[in-house]
Amino acid sequence: MKIVIGGDHAGYDLKEKILKKLSADGHEVLHAGSFTPDVVDFPDIARMVCAAITDHTAERGIMICGSGVGAAIACNKTPGIRAAVVHDLYTARQCVEHDNVTVMAIGQDIIGYQAACDLIDIFLHAEFHDTEEFRQRIKKLDDLDQRGAQDG
Repeated sequence: MKIVIGGDHAGYDLKEKILKKLSADGHEVLHAGSFTPDVVDFPDIARMVCAAITDHTAERGIMICGSGVGAAIACNKTPGIRAAVVHDLYTARQCVEHDNVTVMAIGQDIIGYQAACDLIDIFLHAEFHDTEEFRQRIKKLDDLDQRGAQDG
């Protein structure tokens, strides 16, 4: 799978380890930064991660910051992107199966390396439940991207 990964300074150490694991697992990995542990603003990295998905350079994205929350918020500002904070096994699968999430955000301050590996593996192997029930919900999410909440 083609994966784009990025993170800020607060997720730098975990991101570097995850980069190696994903490559060792045979994934094609695009690295969106940060490239040093120096302070960086996560919205800048999120923009690059999301661009790789919206232009179909990557199929899924992973963002790593301190909590995962800021990264998910930033990614969700991009139309066509659905990002979720994922710190448990159920959500890692369900967010893709039900909500067709394309970016998983995790927090280095919340989970360790092995938990992150387990969650990422589940996220990457999950598939959207392509049934009318879920397609209808995704269409409504796409409509929010296009029109916003006030127009709906």
